[in-house]
This record gives sequence, C-alpha cells and structure tokens, in this order.
Amino acid sequence: MPTEFTPLLQHAGEARQWKLRQLFDDDHQRFDHYSVEAAGLFLDFSKNHISGHTLQLLTDLARACHLEQQRDAMFSGERINVTEDRPVLHTALRLPAQAKLYVDEKDIVSDIQAVLSRIGTFSERVRKGSWRGFANDVITDIVNIGIGGSDLGPAMTCAAMRTFTQDGLRLHFLSNVDGHDIDATLSGLNPRSTLFIVASKSFTTPETMLNAHAARRWFLQQGQEKDLPKHFVAVSTNAAAVQQFGIDTDNMFPFWDWVGGRFSIWSAIGLPLALAIGIERFREFLDGAHAMDTHFQSAPLERNMPVLLALMGFWYRQFFGSSSHLIAPYHHDLALFPSYLQQLEMESNGKGTSRDGQALTTPSAPVIWGSVGSNGQHAYFQLLHQGSDLIPIDFIAALKPAHPHLEQHKVLLANCFAQSEALMRGKSQAEATTDMQAQGMSAEKIQALLPHRIFPGNRPSNTLLMESLTPATLGALVALYEHKVFVQGVLWNINSFDQWGVELGKVLAGRILTELDTGKTELHDSSTAGLIARTRNAM
Repeated sequence: MPTEFTPLLQHAGEARQWKLRQLFDDDHQRFDHYSVEAAGLFLDFSKNHISGHTLQLLTDLARACHLEQQRDAMFSGERINVTEDRPVLHTALRLPAQAKLYVDEKDIVSDIQAVLSRIGTFSERVRKGSWRGFANDVITDIVNIGIGGSDLGPAMTCAAMRTFTQDGLRLHFLSNVDGHDIDATLSGLNPRSTLFIVASKSFTTPETMLNAHAARRWFLQQGQEKDLPKHFVAVSTNAAAVQQFGIDTDNMFPFWDWVGGRFSIWSAIGLPLALAIGIERFREFLDGAHAMDTHFQSAPLERNMPVLLALMGFWYRQFFGSSSHLIAPYHHDLALFPSYLQQLEMESNGKGTSRDGQALTTPSAPVIWGSVGSNGQHAYFQLLHQGSDLIPIDFIAALKPAHPHLEQHKVLLANCFAQSEALMRGKSQAEATTDMQAQGMSAEKIQALLPHRIFPGNRPSNTLLMESLTPATLGALVALYEHKVFVQGVLWNINSFDQWGVELGKVLAGRILTELDTGKTELHDSSTAGLIARTRNAM
C-alpha cells in the first residue's frame, strides 16, 4: 500500500470509537454534507463512521493509487486486463451512436451500433408477431440458456423491468446443469411458440451446451431439424458451431473479447431484455448507464458517487474487520439484484494476488449477500441489530411505485428508513428501561430482560434512492456498482477483470465425469474417490 495508507490506519483507530448518534448530534447538516446525486440516483452516506478528514484521507489514498489515471485508461481502451492482455470496454457498449472510440485502429462504436441495430430489428419482429414458429404460432415464451454473466445479467434486468415487459411475452432463464432446472423450465411450455436464446461466446460452454442440446431434443419431439432456425438463436462468435447446432448464422448476435461475462448485459447478452421491454427502452437502459459513466469520469473524487460507495466499502473492509456486505433492495422487482452483485463483486475482486503477482497483505472483496426488504427483517436482521459482526448495508429504494397500492409502498419505505435509523441509533440501557417501565414491568423483570433489550447501534449503512425504477435508473444503478468494483480493485491493486479461480473446478469436473463411467479414482483423495464410488453404486 502507498504511504497514504499509514495515516488512514491511525485515523481508523479513532473512528472506531465514534458513535454515529453523536456525529449526527454534532452536525445537524450531516445529511446534506454526506449525500450526492447523479444520473437519477441519490446516495445518502451520512450513516457511516466518517468525517471530512476521513474522506480527505481516503481520497488521498485513491489518488496515490492513481485511480483517475487508471479510470481514464479503462475508458480509452488500454489493456488494463493484464493477465489476459485485453481492454475492458463494457462502457463503450453504452456510448452514444455518434461517439468514436478506436481499439487497434478500428472504431468499435460503429460495430457496437451495428449489432444493436440487429438486436432492435429482431426483437421488434418477435414482439410484433411477425417472427413466428414452425406452425405459424406467435412467440409467447423465450428461454435464455446461459450461465454466469450470460444468465444473471439478463435474469436480473428482466425481473427488474417486469412492469415494462410486453403483455403475453414470458421470459425464462435456464442455467443450472441440474436437470431439475430444465425440467421445471420446460414444463408447461409449447415448442410451437417457444424461442430459445443460446448464450455462449465460444458455443462450447459445457453447462450451457448441455442444456441447449437437451432443449433441442425437447423441441424435436414436435418440430423437425429444418424448423430449428425459427426457434433457436445464438449470442456467440463461433459461427461454425452455431450453424452445426442448426441455428441460422443470420440470427447469431456477436460480442467481443473486451466484454467480460459479468459486465456483458449491455451487449447482445442483453437480447432477452431488449425482447422484453423493446429496443427503445433498452436504449434508455444504456443511456442511464452512460449518464453514470459520464459522472464517474468527470466528478471530483470527493463528490463522485461510485468512488464514495467504493471508499465506504473499502473503509469497513480494511479498517473495521468487516467481512461481508449486505445488499437490501426495498423493491420486489430487484429481488435478483443481490445475486447479480455477488458475481459482479466477488468474481471481480475475490483475489489474493496483486496485479504484479504478489500475495496481498490486506483483505480484498467481502462476501456480498442479501435479499429484498421487508422480508429480510423477519429473517437475518436480528443478526444485523444484535449480532457480534459489523456488517455494512446498502439500502436501495424507489420513491414512487409502479403499482397502485400506495399504502403498501408507504409501509415499505417506512420500514426501509426505520431500519437504517435503528441500526445507526440502537437502543440504550436507559431507553430500554423506560420502554419496559411504560409497559408496567416490575423492576425485577426489567433487570432480567435488560441485557436482551439493548441494541448497540452504531451499525453503518448507505441509502440509495431513485424516483422510480425505470430502464434509465436501472442502467445507472448497475453501472454505479460496476464502477464501485473497479475503484476497489484499484485500491487493492488487483485485476478485477479475470476469473482464473473459476477454471479449476471446471477442469476437475471434466475428469470426474469420465471417472463416473470408468470407476478409476486413483488420482483422487479418499473422500472424492469414496463419493465417486458411492455414486456409481447408486447409478
């Protein structure tokens, strides 16, 4: 770490003693001082163990880590993915059509717009009913077959945009190699009105292709091989494999090596979203992300929303011993957002090696988890309030609902704001005593219950608000967290854009698959060999 890390270490010793209640009592404008607005989102980060001096020290560290220069290098197309020697240009996918960006002396924006235009034409044909199945049925069900970023991104965004999805069009997502997944997905579907999207850049991803061939066999129980092009399209770059599968290469939508899987929703991987909400709203989704890109590129670090969100997370991970971070969207349509962020953050920054190959001496990415409010309040919030771990939280909410049930929405927001306040304030011994006295409890009973009724408080959180959940605000929200991940990767000096740890399990799975047939387990430990033997006996 740069020398700027040392004063932060010293300052953190003081900050850990602060009481959030007292910080608010000392500064009645704290909310105004520690909030920022950008791209249709509002971030309140006032319920954190920070002062102006804390922010100065954190931004000093970010500058010492050359954050601004590395940010500019990413946007300009330099090969910042050093282990794979690639640019990282998911941000280019949401550039305006008139923009120019050259990689290896080629303007990639024109290529991006060409694919986007093809996505638009195809999606509108399906949505308007001019693309029909082999028996002339309109498409009613779309099944996206992918895994990782090819599944989580489309599934999360389509769920989030539920109220914008065209009536009569149902989206399904198939990723798990577990046969129960495809069995449940295909149950009740009609091959005559079902369209499959096979999303695999190489068209060799084992889990995806296993499910794709199973879907193909299911379809051929009613259709014929000549009908496959009407019911299967591909998001891929392997034209030969796509064609061999039976898909017309005119219906193959490509993307590029400089688009990582978990950053790919803006590319042709977003085809399910374009089908669900239409190309114009898909472009609004891209525009919202671009607005956040522009803010990230231009705002000073002290008022830069992705930077501030990243610095808060870094602060607790490095100096408060926080090993996990909770994502709590108080919006039912964002139910998959915590799962999406699990991959985005943990696959990106779950590294123990620096960019130059040295073992890290500080912790990196925390565990990301969560679910929608207010359900979580009746599950794990007990641990947040009175457990022994300090777990920072991001609360996310929309001020206006996309439904007519206004009373429920008021209750939802009241719960959201109350939880962040309760976690910050806690309940003191005196307050707990007063409450129990008001209930008429005896002094003896109060004394017995008092330790259980005290809440330590002082638990930090951020609150992210949007006026309503729209394609544009969803785009801004996803881009916000993408940039947060990038900033933290810079602070930890790691490459956020490779995922070598994913590969080892795949290699071993391929070997074991063969050994489930042969029974040869000499290369394995006794546990793995015993599990293989037990499975063979049951088969």
